Amino acid sequence: MLVCRGDDVLLVRRHGSHGAGTWSPPGGYLDFGEDPAECAVREAREETDVDVGPPRFAGFTNDVFAAELKHFVTLWFEAQHVGREPRAAAPAELTEVGWFARDNLPTPLFLPFENFLAGQVPRP
Repeated sequence: MLVCRGDDVLLVRRHGSHGAGTWSPPGGYLDFGEDPAECAVREAREETDVDVGPPRFAGFTNDVFAAELKHFVTLWFEAQHVGREPRAAAPAELTEVGWFARDNLPTPLFLPFENFLAGQVPRP
């Protein structure tokens, strides 16, 4: 979920999963029967404790992690920050949170986020 506040985007430093140490928007897996947009809102809240406005679909990426033998289709949603300051609310999944200007993002970035920013839907 791309959580936006003006020209800034909320990112988390991943921990305990593939892409550990990289920066990514909050996100995660769908619960059984869950709507993807509702999942994006839930994951942003669970990981960072923020409130967001209505999400809009922003695209998808086809992400292959060859070394880990993982392959994901990532659905991207965007929403405006409407309340609560972010914090690392899921320490088993992330170590840091922060607002970053879209033209000055930290590195390294999580592969799916890199692909999204590049406007690519890469093939395996």
